[in-house]
Amino acid sequence: MKKLSELTGHIKMQRLIGNPDVRITGLTMNSREVKPGMLFAAVKGTSADGHNYIPQAIANGAAAILCEQLPAFDTGKTTIIQTGNAAKAIGHLASAFYDFPSESIKVVGVTGTNGKTTIATLLYKLFENLGYPSGLISTIRVCVHLSSTEATHTTPDAITFQRHLAEMVEAGCQYAFVEVSSHAMDQFRVEGVHFAGGIFTNLTRDHLDYHLDFQSYLKAKKSFFDQLDSSAFALTNTEDRNGFVMLQNTPARKFSYTTRGSADFEARLIEQHIDGMLVSFDSLEVWIRFIGRYNVSNLLAVYCTARLLQQSQSEILTQLSGLDPVEGRLETVLLGNERIGIVDYAHTPDALENVLSTLGELKSGDSRIITVFGAGGDRDRGKRPLMAEVACRLSDQVIITSDNPRSENPEMIIEEIKKGIPAGTESRVLSISDRHEAIKTAVALSRKGDLVLLAGKGHETYQDINGVKHHFDDLEELSSLSTETLKL
Repeated sequence: MKKLSELTGHIKMQRLIGNPDVRITGLTMNSREVKPGMLFAAVKGTSADGHNYIPQAIANGAAAILCEQLPAFDTGKTTIIQTGNAAKAIGHLASAFYDFPSESIKVVGVTGTNGKTTIATLLYKLFENLGYPSGLISTIRVCVHLSSTEATHTTPDAITFQRHLAEMVEAGCQYAFVEVSSHAMDQFRVEGVHFAGGIFTNLTRDHLDYHLDFQSYLKAKKSFFDQLDSSAFALTNTEDRNGFVMLQNTPARKFSYTTRGSADFEARLIEQHIDGMLVSFDSLEVWIRFIGRYNVSNLLAVYCTARLLQQSQSEILTQLSGLDPVEGRLETVLLGNERIGIVDYAHTPDALENVLSTLGELKSGDSRIITVFGAGGDRDRGKRPLMAEVACRLSDQVIITSDNPRSENPEMIIEEIKKGIPAGTESRVLSISDRHEAIKTAVALSRKGDLVLLAGKGHETYQDINGVKHHFDDLEELSSLSTETLKL
């Protein structure tokens, strides 16, 4: 519980009506969650305006309302705080409410299109293994030292974010590794967070349903680095042409990494097999239980960050050699008859190309790559045909199916994907909207030595159809077929 005046000193107020010292028992942006004594933040979202729910918040007992527009009705004893940007202000209020947790723990943010989850998760595991209680906020899960819960967003809302950091501080965590999405930056979800460092992975087409154009997407990512202070480090991937763009205006200390050319930190892939890779980090070789050239870059980002956080080079490499891949990222299932099923989260053209290029390097003799993929509904439609082009170019057989159709017709999504099928490859493409049947068909079509890739859903254990999440797990689907297909 805090006095309101202890919180409002950290935001730009335009006006305060009521008791500046009213006791605040909690914060929320959801009027249905309001309980007596709480502060309700009326934030303007993409689909709803929190100002419309101020009456409900007051009826539920809100002690204070944070808003941009003053209510046009008598709010009684409820204190009103007017500010120019409620979404931005609530992050600073939450930081103060939870006693500025990011001042007591070193928070490192990872942003980019691909690789965020892998890098953040591996950093969390690495530092835990090095003996530092740590936290993780990722697309897949939130970890507070040894406790773990499933995540609902890549980056949670500002109040939840600060609460998680406070839980980490209370649990004795010394580091927190978090994914910072472009949505999070655009919606001020990490306002009030002091970052010890930031990592840029890469930037390819994604989320243009939200940002509308690539420059807006880039700007959202770049704003993360613009807001770092001079005590932080900013680490960028020089292999992406936008790498140095990210660091143009940052006050932070600048560092670079690459798997090609020269940079502050360098790694090289020496050899690769289906069960791992031999990689050189700053000329020191180590065997890693990962595959894929793009994972060399991900692991290098982990290595660099640990070095920048003053960890021993030998200890870092020792721990890297023992880490396992992140769930839903190139996870494999043995299907019998020397066939291998692979599940990966690749849901952008670039990510799909990375995965398929890796499998192309690993397949032997006359073995084939059979790819099953789709595209999410209510998301960037422009990437759909681009994914078809990549899949057809790098696969021997393609089955286009449903991903998370959401409110869209699965068949219509598939038709948009099919527009990208290159001329002359049509005979190698099937369309099966039922994902279960598509996977079953792919495995049935496979023969000795083939690689069967299920792309797009990775760690997800559901399929979103018309707003209802039905249980569906690609890994379970493959595992159930691994014994059945032995009879084929």
